[in-house]
Amino acid sequence: MAWDTEGTRRRLKEAATVEFAERGPDGTTMARIAERAGINKERLYKYFGDKQALFETVLADELQKLAASVPPPEDGFANIGEFAGRTYDYHATHPHLVRLLLWEGLAGGPVADEANRAAHYRDKTRAYAAAQRAGILDDDVDPDHLAFMIIGLSAWWFSVPHLAGMLTGADDQTEHARRRASVVRAAQRLARPKG
Repeated sequence: MAWDTEGTRRRLKEAATVEFAERGPDGTTMARIAERAGINKERLYKYFGDKQALFETVLADELQKLAASVPPPEDGFANIGEFAGRTYDYHATHPHLVRLLLWEGLAGGPVADEANRAAHYRDKTRAYAAAQRAGILDDDVDPDHLAFMIIGLSAWWFSVPHLAGMLTGADDQTEHARRRASVVRAAQRLARPKG
């Protein structure tokens, strides 16, 4: 019988994503991940190496999914608010990504896929800078800071959900729509040229 290598890798990564999002890289074990996936621990080590390598793989994959799902707008950020809104939508349906990023920062270990991520963010900063030069975006804030602030507007709701709930009330469909609308307006006010 042929072994379904890709299916096994997928199941292991899915289990690792859940475990790492819930407990962080220091709070879970390879045994827990393998047990959640229903696959023996030796296979997990064979495919991914150690726990840190697996965490880095999971986080890099999740960030690539975000980048593919919410690419920079083709209009040069003319509708920066809607771009921020789409980023908010992604995080609303994938809240584990923010948790993985928080765990990465808390663990203080190596940055997952640092070279590729840094290149991605340099490209993003260049796109913001080009939109500023074209007069599409305000140039009062440096493009790297502006990119970071737009990410923060979109993702912070999912970083501190208890705080969001205490400030804005029930976490229901109506409140999500209100939060998204606020993200869109805030991004427009922050980034669009004044006047």
